[in-house]
Amino acid sequence: MSETVIRVGIADMKIVQAPNKIRTLGLGSCVGVIIYDPNKKMAGMAHIMLPDSSLAKGNKAMNVAKFADTAIKALTKELITLGANRSNLKAKISGGAQMFQFSSKNEQMRIGPRNVEAVKKELQKLNIQLISEDTGGNSGRTIEFNPDSLALQINTVYQDQVVI
Repeated sequence: MSETVIRVGIADMKIVQAPNKIRTLGLGSCVGVIIYDPNKKMAGMAHIMLPDSSLAKGNKAMNVAKFADTAIKALTKELITLGANRSNLKAKISGGAQMFQFSSKNEQMRIGPRNVEAVKKELQKLNIQLISEDTGGNSGRTIEFNPDSLALQINTVYQDQVVI
């Protein structure tokens, strides 16, 4: 059976089953979250832009994949619906860079670090173990997850490839 690489866009989420892989491009301050069931060789990925859906107040057509608090819940629910075992779910994350340097220490401008914190908080709330992460810094990343080998391949601008 041949493999396909499924692409996840910005503020998007998708699920794959081995031998297929899943990839997202352009993680700057965004965080790529992979939640997977190692026994079922199934994985979901969300490309999260912002930490909290309260930022979308009153938006009736809110995109749940855009926010850490809603995307992780929705991705977990969909994985379970498709046959993943809730107690086997694990996670890996990457991204959350501080892409721009600001002279003020305004908390609102720390989007990358706030995204990472929000993702970790949601994973903890749902009791999903965070296995590994490659976060922070100030360079963009492209990530690809293989649900068969459980390897998350990370290509960071101007750096060597890392696999976690």
